[in-house]
Amino acid sequence: MIEFARNVRLWFDPEQVRQDGRTPDYRFSLANERTFLAWLRTALALIGGGFAVDQFLPDLRWAWRVGLALALLGAGVLCSLRAVNHWMRCERAMRRGEDLPVSRFPAVLSIVVAVVAVAMVVVVLVGWEG
Repeated sequence: MIEFARNVRLWFDPEQVRQDGRTPDYRFSLANERTFLAWLRTALALIGGGFAVDQFLPDLRWAWRVGLALALLGAGVLCSLRAVNHWMRCERAMRRGEDLPVSRFPAVLSIVVAVVAVAMVVVVLVGWEG
């Protein structure tokens, strides 16, 4: 948790990151940035899906609609925060010449999306009025 808090400060102080280690090949930094942007696109898609479930499925039972929407919105929020944290950790590792950090987050996000998808399959098969 302390490492996460330290990383949060670095999100807003890129000059401090530049003082750490040496400058990596710009192609690696740009690839890291493209990965960051891909994570943000995923977060935006999840957030959009959460709003879509809430707004465009009014006949769905309230508990199902709100539960699915909140799961997607929460996954989108976590994904956006994870994106910037992972970008910072990778940038620091490249500057230090260390191995890139590993993460369980892609597996967790995949499980959340799969659970929401299974719930949607159940809703479709059972019917919205249930």
